[in-house]
Amino acid sequence: MPMTALDLTRHFSRFRAAAPDRINLAAHSHHDWPDVTFAAQAAAWQDAAGLAGDKWGKVFGEVIPAVQAHLARALALPDPRTIAVAPNTHEFLRRLLSCFPAGKPVRILTSDAEFHTARRQMARLEEDGLVTVERIATEPFATFAERFGARIASGAHDLVFVSQVFFTSGATSGDLGALAGCRHSGDTLIVIDGYHGFMARPTDLAAIADRVFYLAGGYKYAMAGEGACFLHCPPGLAPRPRDTGWFADFGALAAPAGKSVGYPADGGRFLGATFDPSGLYRLRAVFDWLAAAGVTAATAHDHARSLMARFLDAVEAMNIAGLRRDDLLTPFGPQAEHGNFLAFRTERAGEIETRLAAVGVHSDHRGDRLRFGFGLCCNADDVDRAVERLARALR
Repeated sequence: MPMTALDLTRHFSRFRAAAPDRINLAAHSHHDWPDVTFAAQAAAWQDAAGLAGDKWGKVFGEVIPAVQAHLARALALPDPRTIAVAPNTHEFLRRLLSCFPAGKPVRILTSDAEFHTARRQMARLEEDGLVTVERIATEPFATFAERFGARIASGAHDLVFVSQVFFTSGATSGDLGALAGCRHSGDTLIVIDGYHGFMARPTDLAAIADRVFYLAGGYKYAMAGEGACFLHCPPGLAPRPRDTGWFADFGALAAPAGKSVGYPADGGRFLGATFDPSGLYRLRAVFDWLAAAGVTAATAHDHARSLMARFLDAVEAMNIAGLRRDDLLTPFGPQAEHGNFLAFRTERAGEIETRLAAVGVHSDHRGDRLRFGFGLCCNADDVDRAVERLARALR
């Protein structure tokens, strides 16, 4: 499949001008924000000033429906109303955990490479015996989907939680439809963490939208920054989370007979409480811009693959210990499934990151894993300049 690098850098002029010496190859972490988000941030302020408390009518009447529509198109969801929003995905994790009956531990199946949001929370609950956790090793990556799917099929778990793309390696968890098809019981909740997959890889949930929760946000590949996270909530599943906020009171409520707390049937049942809506203004603006430019997740992934190939070819020619193809955790090539960043396993990870930071090239590391991300804010010239600096820094 041909790979094409874009040059959209003119749309990121404010971020680039604010730090002109920086080359952002940590674009799997904090992405540059496109210029349209500046006006969106101002619009949120202006609506607060002009409408005061009435701004929530616009947030829930215009901004959130627009965001839901964009997200539904990006993920091929049949109904935008299944999408709930929140300032972070940790809120959604807590809410999901609160859906299970009290009095017995929640049985969780997950991987050994989940992001800290899930890893830390599950480990803490495990300490108090509130959950039991089975962690499946992601390596070897080639057999992960088969091994994980077999454990889903065992029916021994209440909650399955797994990343679409593992943040420690860039490897994927495999075909999401196949994983969902392994579900043994309708009572088992399957949650896909799209943290490094959303808007980094094309994602089609149409066939599994009735069975799988999907959570992600705008902080990374959607380039909208903090405070703009979402959860797709399959109709009928987990209808009454105990962790609930007053925003879940909005809309038509369906309550059992008596005085019990009612919930909307759509994604609103997973809403929390008051939050800063400016992130949603930014997310709407980013999606409006991407739509006008004809840029999709598939386009972004193709762009990233092109820049990754360019970077790898140049670095491979330098024969630098720790930055060889053999040091890659996830193979790169036409048949490889991966996210939009490269992860090298090297004892020099911290040292190399420090040296690159000194010459204005932003990367990051986690233990012995050095990561380079390639987003829409970068072009081929950025990669070439980064390689030149890398050669100087590691000479």
